[in-house]
Amino acid sequence: MSPLSIISIIVIYFGILIAISRYISKKDSSNDAFFSANKNAKWYLVAFGMIGTALSGVTFISVPGEVGSPNGEQFKYFQFVLGNAVGFLLTASILLPLYYKYNLVSIYTYIEKKLGHYSYKSAALIFLLSRTIGSAFRLYLVVIVLQRYVFDYYGVPFFLTVLIALALIYAYTYKGGLKTIIVTDTLQTFFLVASVIFTIIFICNSLDLGAVEAFETIKNSNYSKVFFFEDFISSRFHFLKQFIGGVFVTLAMVGLDQDLMQKNLSCANIKEAQKNMYSFTAVFVIINLFFLGVGALLYIYAEKYGIQVPLDLASGKPRTDLLFPEIAFKHLSLLPAIIFLLGLTAATFATTDSALTALTTSFCIDFLNMDKQKDNPSNVWRRKVVHLAFSFLMFLVIILFNAINDASVVSMIFKIASYTYGPLLGLFAFAILFKNKAVKDKLVPIICVIAPILTLWISNNSTTLLGGYQFDNELILVNGLITVILLLLISKKSILIRME
Repeated sequence: MSPLSIISIIVIYFGILIAISRYISKKDSSNDAFFSANKNAKWYLVAFGMIGTALSGVTFISVPGEVGSPNGEQFKYFQFVLGNAVGFLLTASILLPLYYKYNLVSIYTYIEKKLGHYSYKSAALIFLLSRTIGSAFRLYLVVIVLQRYVFDYYGVPFFLTVLIALALIYAYTYKGGLKTIIVTDTLQTFFLVASVIFTIIFICNSLDLGAVEAFETIKNSNYSKVFFFEDFISSRFHFLKQFIGGVFVTLAMVGLDQDLMQKNLSCANIKEAQKNMYSFTAVFVIINLFFLGVGALLYIYAEKYGIQVPLDLASGKPRTDLLFPEIAFKHLSLLPAIIFLLGLTAATFATTDSALTALTTSFCIDFLNMDKQKDNPSNVWRRKVVHLAFSFLMFLVIILFNAINDASVVSMIFKIASYTYGPLLGLFAFAILFKNKAVKDKLVPIICVIAPILTLWISNNSTTLLGGYQFDNELILVNGLITVILLLLISKKSILIRME
């Protein structure tokens, strides 16, 4: 597939998104439409569109790539996905009722009601920091793919590729916000799901495999092990670590994250929002299983045709997340390559557009108090400036990642960003579980800094402190527990018992 063909498809794709955005925002570009879609979104559109938001471009290329990684990961990611499913169900049954009871636009105002002003600002700032870094990282990895297979061919510098990507996202989100995204993400999720399904079909055809034969081939391959129960202490892949980590990562990074919850809160009522979450959970599990299947088929295809995993241009080491684009662009026919490109683009931009909207919403509500100044005529203009500012901030973070040019450092930055959700988990857990406790509010920001530092120290020294134990995704639970313990140390019994 030629670079010109790829650019042409991207231009047409974004032309459609921008046309949809203009049509929707022409009717209503108010802050209520931007922040909450006027609270009248259809649950089935929200549920389907959330798939595109939850599955980033990193998932699209990295999950299949990890199936055949030198670490022997195989299908171990599905253990984490099962934990995700439980986390989604807990979010629907515990957190959503709270958010709807208080009619929240920003979910962090719940912390203000329960713990106080400084706790509230800390929670909102944690989200802004974590989501900016996380979303920039996701976009960065996919822009690297586009740069390598398209823009390097024309000599376009990396920074300009990033600017183009963010400018396109800004063009179709700055007016309509959430109201636009619910529609555009539905379209993008369709492309994502179709891409996974058709990729499986195309690779199976190339390998002369029918559906039953493909299943048996994957089952009998070296890539199909799902459950790992060996060596609980030293193995990061053990089922309990992955499953428990999946539950609490989902509670923190979905249930306590303004991005995905903002879509849920656009539904008319709690019943609609819960129907959305339950149906989303089922589709989420199935589509991740398809991604893992794609991964196994890619490695089987690569073995048959002697295709090597592409090398990272910086480190010179094999980079598994480039295997999917390598095969799609260079070894399959034009139609599979187009479908892969649409899926990758949809997965990437459905995540980034939603993140930019959520970041803008949180800052406008949590720091500019726009929900308390609804009659201010300059609010729409201020919101657009904030939206542009976060787009530029994400650009700077991506350029920083590229300047570092060291995958291990970038991974550490992303890991630290995920650590920050631990205090968020602790803040919400404390507010929900200890209704008769009042914290010393001004000390909470300090705790939100101390808890991740202690967590990082425990993780780095766990083999010594805990008899060889190695943490993986379950580390976020430790982070949250440390936060709760520290909050208890600075709390006392409240004179007024808070009522739910």
